[in-house]
Amino acid sequence: MTKKPAVPGLCLLAEIRQGAEWLRRIGEALDATGAVTLVLGAPQDTTIDQAAARPLVELAQQKKVAALLVDDAVTARAIGADGVHLSWRPEIDEAYVAARKTLGAEAIVGADAGFSRHDAMALGEAGADYVAFGEPPAAEAETDTAEERAELVTWWAEIFVVPVVAFGANRLDDVAQLARAGADFIAVRLPDDATGATTIPAWAADLRAALRAPADAA
Repeated sequence: MTKKPAVPGLCLLAEIRQGAEWLRRIGEALDATGAVTLVLGAPQDTTIDQAAARPLVELAQQKKVAALLVDDAVTARAIGADGVHLSWRPEIDEAYVAARKTLGAEAIVGADAGFSRHDAMALGEAGADYVAFGEPPAAEAETDTAEERAELVTWWAEIFVVPVVAFGANRLDDVAQLARAGADFIAVRLPDDATGATTIPAWAADLRAALRAPADAA
């Protein structure tokens, strides 16, 4: 088994939007956080706009950051993204196979197992580049799932070699908890602050401190 990193890597989640200001904000966030992956998704109830996604992908790649699109392998291939992140669904194993076929062996294809150990193991065996634990099924959404997510991350990290990415880190406390749980990477959404009240440097400094907290306490 490979040694787990003392400090998890950061996956930056961001919505795909057009415009120089959003491009600048994402670039600033990548620099300030040291993120290793940029995961780009379409606005709710829309599909990915290639013209809007391409400059964001190119920006990340210029900074040596892997750029993944959410659930759209065809567009990822068309615009030269590094791969895809597949969100959880009942047929997640089939979605993985289809994405891998579209993108080939060299692309990054990671997948969210939801809260399913069975799906996580199936994805790992199928060759997913990482397994993620993200949002629980809708039926469980009203329960407190933070502890369960952390337990799943610890279970996976202690047994399997395939990297584990923890989603659902909505607060700094969540980031620190998932870092303690043994996540290889933690996915955090870029703040959407139109007022500018939250500066990227201040947010990034707090985030880096939360990522380091378990290692600093050791």
